This record gives sequence, structure tokens and C-alpha cells, in this order.
Amino acid sequence: MAGLTIERVTKHFGDHAAVDAMSLAIEPGEFVALLGPSGCGKTTMLRMLAGFEAVSQGEIHLGDTLLASATQHTPPEARNMAMVFQSYALWPHMSVADNVGYPLKLRQIRGADYQRRVAQALDLVALGPYAARTPQDLSGGQRQRVALARCLVTDPAVVLLDEPLANLDRHLRASMEHGFADFHRRTGATMVYVTHDQHEAMALADRIAVMRAGRLVQWATPETLYRRPRTPWVASFIGQGSQLMLGAGAPGQHVASTTLMQGLHAPEHQRTHTVLVRPEHVYIHANAPTSQDLTARVERQTFRGERFEVHLRLPDGVALMAYHPEALHEGQQVGLTLTEGWGLEADT
Repeated sequence: MAGLTIERVTKHFGDHAAVDAMSLAIEPGEFVALLGPSGCGKTTMLRMLAGFEAVSQGEIHLGDTLLASATQHTPPEARNMAMVFQSYALWPHMSVADNVGYPLKLRQIRGADYQRRVAQALDLVALGPYAARTPQDLSGGQRQRVALARCLVTDPAVVLLDEPLANLDRHLRASMEHGFADFHRRTGATMVYVTHDQHEAMALADRIAVMRAGRLVQWATPETLYRRPRTPWVASFIGQGSQLMLGAGAPGQHVASTTLMQGLHAPEHQRTHTVLVRPEHVYIHANAPTSQDLTARVERQTFRGERFEVHLRLPDGVALMAYHPEALHEGQQVGLTLTEGWGLEADT
């Protein structure tokens, strides 16, 4: 397997830079997500990887092979990549096996080799018994797996996925997340997955490229993005939490409980540091708060099954989110202990 390298790739549409100087080094066999809001450039980046769009500047390499630059463009069919789209794009008049084998027929592969490769691809997505059915006889999740098998049958070096779960209902999406993870483990394929859904990206990817307005904002593992986001925007886009202005802390550093509590009591003009506090790091004392506690008022709460999501208001008007195992009362005064935080850089 070969790695995929993106070196300062830019794509202009007129005067607009849809992707702006993006660089990534994707390891062989890695599952990578391009994550960001609509219009951030993630699908444009995927289309440049596939060869459907030419790059304006920069280079794309697969291993030691240059695929794209401002002066070179390898066509999609010569890149040894396969793509799965939002729509399944299956032929309704063909059986599942014929849909999967279609790329092999285009390459003039016939006979026993054709049959073997189709059967292997269907087995990889657990659809062997469905080979003779038509797409109309399958569920949405099964159709998506047929599309996966079709892209796998040619043994691509890279599998590109453009929001493949967007058309499925919530229950089926959760099921397909497990299916994609299992698919990746079994094939070892390098996968680049575009989504605007942080939960999908966090559940599936080895590393995530967070994009905003065409630029790469942070490139890290899901755990790092959650625990150590770089900027306030990333902190608000990934997970839940509260961003507090403190008279303590520093960008890119862990902020201990004592420092947090002292920093909140600093005079307002000294509160120049932005610190992220996740809800699980806010401990609520539901009984009458003591003089040592930080105090807050319960504004509202939402039952999430295993816990309540509690929205609080500090005396100076700052909002804070916490989790609590039991219901509280709207307007109730509670004591708080903030156990840790993370210092954020300024957004650029």
C-alpha cells in the first residue's frame, strides 16, 4: 500500500479559493475524515483526489507517483482509486453481483477471475447471499454496501467516500458506522471520508482534518481534537463545552482545577485567556453550596437517557454546561467544582 500526500493544494473557482493551501500526509491503510461545515471545501478536496477536479496549485502524490499539479492531471481512471457517493448509483436492471462486477467488465476481466473477485468483494461486505437480488430488493444500508463492494472489486489503493451515510435514517447510520469500521479492519484500505457530522468522523476515523472556509484548521486524532482543540472554533465544532474567559491559563496547555477556580475570580479586566471546559469536567454540588464553591443557577436541563444535560448561569452571566445523574430544579442554586480545562489559541 502507498501513502497519499497532499502538498499545499489550492483550488480556485474564479476569485474564490474553495481549498486554500491544504497539506496532509495520509499513511497507508489509514482511515481519514475530512470534516467541516457545508461550503468549507471538503468535497472539492475529495474531487481533486479522485481526479474530477484539477488543482490550481500544489501537488497530490500517491506513494512516489505524482497524480496532480498545476501542470499535470492524471485522469480518474488511471489513479487506482474508487469513490462511493451519497447516492448509491446502482443499475436497477442489474443484479447485485452484476453491479459489483461492472468495473471488472469495463477492464475486460471475464471468467473465473471475474467470478472470484465479485464473490470476494461481496463477502467483504457480508452480502454474498444477496448476489442474485436486484437493488430494489435491498434496504438502504445494503445498497450502500453494494456500492462499497463495487469500489473494492478493482483492488483500489485508496477508497474515497463522499458523505455516504447522508441519505440514511439515524438507526441505519449507526449500524453502517459499525459496518464501515469492520470493512476498514478487514480490507486495510486507505480511506478518505468526507462528512459534516462530527459524530461520524469521531467514531470512524484514525485522524480527522477539520476544515473551515477552505483551510485546514486542525489535523489530529479524534481524542486530541476533543481533549486539546486548537482554537475556540474547533472547540465549539467538536463536542460540547463552555468557553470561559479567565485570568489564568495559556494556549495549548492543560489548566488545573485550582487555576481554573482562581482564574474565574480574577477581576474582569484580567480575564484575557480563553479556556475550554467540557461538561464532564463540571461537578455539581446539588445540596446548598458552601462558601468555597463556585455558585450557579440552573436555567434548564435535558434528559439524555443516561444523564441530564444541565445548562447553568454563573453570577456574572456566563453560561456553563454540565452533566448530572439526577434531575435538578429550574432556578435552583448549586455549587460547582471545575476539575480541568484546556487553553485555546485565538481564532484566525
